[in-house]
Amino acid sequence: MSQVIAIFGAGPGLGAAVARRFAREGFRVALVARGKGRLDALVEQLTAEGIETAGFPADLSRPTEVPDLIAAIRDRFGRIDVIEYGPISGEQSFSPATKLDAATLEKDSPLLLLTPVEVVRAVLPEWTERGDGAFLMTTGHTAVQPRPYMSGVGPLMAAARNWLYSLNGELVAIGAYAGTLSIAAFIAGSEMGELAAAAMPDTAGPLVDPDDLAAHYWDMYTERDRVEQIHPQVG
Repeated sequence: MSQVIAIFGAGPGLGAAVARRFAREGFRVALVARGKGRLDALVEQLTAEGIETAGFPADLSRPTEVPDLIAAIRDRFGRIDVIEYGPISGEQSFSPATKLDAATLEKDSPLLLLTPVEVVRAVLPEWTERGDGAFLMTTGHTAVQPRPYMSGVGPLMAAARNWLYSLNGELVAIGAYAGTLSIAAFIAGSEMGELAAAAMPDTAGPLVDPDDLAAHYWDMYTERDRVEQIHPQVG
């Protein structure tokens, strides 16, 4: 039975690029996203390219629904070998630290912190039994290097990054892997990335090619020699 990658927060930018990169190595692809219309369109596009793909509409801000979602993916594909977790929502945004409040952190913490924890909990028994598996998490560079006026999502991504570093060290014992790709720019081909780059030309930096990011993820998955990759490199 061929391997399966489940892409959480799949879209036409990074999600599609990761799907294509892993599919070239024989992976089947499960796509998870909230918007059913766009999800169906992406499934249709990748299927037309010869990739075995299925879509799973889900609101990833609801961590209690993760077990049923994982079960649905497993029912369709029989297994889950790799997860790439990188959802982004128009409801999340940067804000000055002086204007950040508890309500904003509480609203955004399920998507950025609580749900990825539950996703790993749901797949861990399978990976432990098989002695393999990989969890790949996408964060922004503000999780690594905080910046004035760009707080908000950063503290939550930093907390998830802290958890992932611990996870990486613990998964070694069962033959599995966890890694994070921290992106120091906005992503070309992503609607959110294009809009944000246009709105923040002085701070956004250049748009990055999602195919380059997908290549990093493949290298991280196969080499397993680092916990984190930053792209593009920041001097």
